[in-house]
Amino acid sequence: MLKDRKALSNVVSTLILLSVSVLLAGVVTLYATNITMTRTQQEEIRVRKPHVWVYENGTAIAGFVIDNVGGKDIVIDKIHIRGVVSDWTNVYYYRSSSSVTADLKLPNASLSGASVAINYAGSEGATFTQGTADQDLTLASGSTLVVYVKNPDNISPNDIGTAVGITVFTMNGQWYVECNIETAET
Repeated sequence: MLKDRKALSNVVSTLILLSVSVLLAGVVTLYATNITMTRTQQEEIRVRKPHVWVYENGTAIAGFVIDNVGGKDIVIDKIHIRGVVSDWTNVYYYRSSSSVTADLKLPNASLSGASVAINYAGSEGATFTQGTADQDLTLASGSTLVVYVKNPDNISPNDIGTAVGITVFTMNGQWYVECNIETAET
């Protein structure tokens, strides 16, 4: 009776089970990668023209430009300078529909008040708006944001010439750039 029955050997059965499980794991991995990549690929920004200036009295100002080159609008959650989060009330920003071509300059005005007129690059000037507490900044696709941060923490005149990192956090990513701390004295 047993001679007439045919079955797969243990080796063949094990190989079939292994190949099916590997194929299923591959499909799940491809699906997860596809979901992750389609949500993060569209959000892309460029942090350009970074500067951190410091005066002899310890007052420091950081400036940089954020270009939204991705396909969707973004929300900027927070800004870290040298690893420390910057309070939104110390952030002054200007939204522009065109990119900034000239290098950023040290602000020609004290950064205080709800709006400040600043000659920020070459002969370009604008009125910058002060951020408010617990505010996230939005930036439309294809737009530019010029940002100045007053008194970023952990920066002193002793740091002149050292590298400092600026990180911009969005909903789906972190965007990092480095620059050297410069003197603000002429």
